[in-house]
Amino acid sequence: MKFLIVLALIGAAAATPLTADQAALVRGAWNKVKTSEVEILAAVFSAYPDIQAKFPAFAGKDLASVKGSAAFALHATRIVSFVSEIISLAGNSATAPAIETLATELANNHKNRGVTEAQFNEFRTALTNYVSAHAPWGDNVASAWNQAFDNIYEIIFRIV
Repeated sequence: MKFLIVLALIGAAAATPLTADQAALVRGAWNKVKTSEVEILAAVFSAYPDIQAKFPAFAGKDLASVKGSAAFALHATRIVSFVSEIISLAGNSATAPAIETLATELANNHKNRGVTEAQFNEFRTALTNYVSAHAPWGDNVASAWNQAFDNIYEIIFRIV
C-alpha cells in the first residue's frame, strides 16, 4: 500500500504548490525519519489497525509477530521509498506533472483495493504524528508538511 506513505507529500496541480523553502522543510523532517521504515509502518498499523487489515500479508495477524519479518521490512521499505520519491520532486514546478502522475497512480491502485478517504486521513495522522515526534518540528515545518498533504490529497481525493 504505497498510499500509506506517499501521503506525506507534495502537490503538483494543487492550488497552493509548495515553495522551494517549504519543500526543504518537508525534506529536512523526512530525511530524519526515512531510514526508520519498519518503525514508521508499525506506528501506522498500531494507530490504525484498519489500515493493517488492507494488507493481505498482515491482515488479522499480531503486529508484534509480523513487525520483525522480512515481508514487513520489504513492504515498509517500498512505502518509504515511494514517499521519498514524491518528496524529492517537491518544490519544483517542472516536476509537477510527475507528482500528478504518481499520485494518480497511487489513488487508482488504492481505490481498487477499497482504501477510503478516511483511511488516507488516518494514515496522514499517524505519519504526521511519527515524523513530528522524531524530527525537528515547529510551526513552519508543520505548515509545510500540512500543505504537502493537502496538495497530494487534492489529487488523490479526486479519484478515491
